[in-house]
Amino acid sequence: MHTTDVLIVGGGIVGLGTALALTDRASVTVIETEQHVAQHQTGHNSGVIHSGLYYKPGSAKARTCAEGRELLYRFCAENSIPHDRCGKLVVATDASELPALDELERRGAANGLRGITRLTGDQLRAIEPHVRGVAGLRVAETGIVNYKTVAEAYARKITAAGGAVRTGAKFLGCKPEPDGLTAETTAGPLRAKLLVNCAGLYSDRVARLCGVEPGVRIVPFRGEYYELKPRAEHLCRHLIYPVPDARLPFLGVHFTRMIGGGVECGPNAVLAFRREGYRVRDASARDLWELATSPGFWKMSRRFWWTGLNEMYRSLSRRAFWHALQKLIPEVSFHDLTPAGAGVRAQAVAPDGKLVDDFFIRQAPRMVHVLNAPSPAATASLSIGRSIAEMALKELG
Repeated sequence: MHTTDVLIVGGGIVGLGTALALTDRASVTVIETEQHVAQHQTGHNSGVIHSGLYYKPGSAKARTCAEGRELLYRFCAENSIPHDRCGKLVVATDASELPALDELERRGAANGLRGITRLTGDQLRAIEPHVRGVAGLRVAETGIVNYKTVAEAYARKITAAGGAVRTGAKFLGCKPEPDGLTAETTAGPLRAKLLVNCAGLYSDRVARLCGVEPGVRIVPFRGEYYELKPRAEHLCRHLIYPVPDARLPFLGVHFTRMIGGGVECGPNAVLAFRREGYRVRDASARDLWELATSPGFWKMSRRFWWTGLNEMYRSLSRRAFWHALQKLIPEVSFHDLTPAGAGVRAQAVAPDGKLVDDFFIRQAPRMVHVLNAPSPAATASLSIGRSIAEMALKELG
């Protein structure tokens, strides 16, 4: 039977970042259900290296983003991973959004960002001639990268350091033992001193399989993207974001230059009917039943029903999606858009219906369960990984 000090469930960027932080202090094994790492949230996002502008000062997201952003830039440079610290614009399209823009500027300063510049409407247009707005922020620390490439580099470093990354190995449950636990997987049993749950979309289920009540329910939200056709790519030079709704952990549809070329538009945020529901027609009876029997889900739905309807409408109507983009760049034509991919975000929802907005980690004897790792989890993966690794090492004694 394979034995290891730390067994990490989940081969996404947070699980791999944690394993990387542990390799010189313990033996590590990562198991991943899919045949390759980074197949879900890590491989289906917009590839933005976040600055830390949005997060509540003093929160775990704010702390780990600032450190993790610079660690990631350094990692990419040292490992020849293509990336670009290109900066972004946050645009207030009318005067009603100015107070929220002021708050973002205050938060950015409180979070230690040095590359924030307040812009007038004319200054916005000097940088992005096709943008419509009355004011904005330029944030120099923001960048772009392919996170799947980053995760694959993490995996290579883990194996080079003597760790193991086992794909095609689904976690089925675990049995406690006097000096650790035995995990059952589809690739056979594994014995470990400690388990770290970084299963993302399935983190609450993995916790229950371990006999731990997670205290939250994972609700999947699908984010759908379009791309600008090559003829329209000149309309966007940077990353261009709207002023977000402070009540929601989503940033609104925006324009994102991609590290491999092209400009991506989106995402929206619509309820997915399956935890891996990348298409509108994807549905799972089990996943839907879990939502239907979750009081927290219904409380959340009552609170945000109007927002949810608007997102669903924009999901079903390309024209509605286009109109949302035109608020930032009026010259975008309906025929400039072509459907691109989609991602599914694991959003933890508390029993009272509140959307868990920060990292949420629950510890149990010989276990660490990462139950909510929202954006900027990919940006901060090296920093978060170090924090989780310290928890794991303390649990090991």
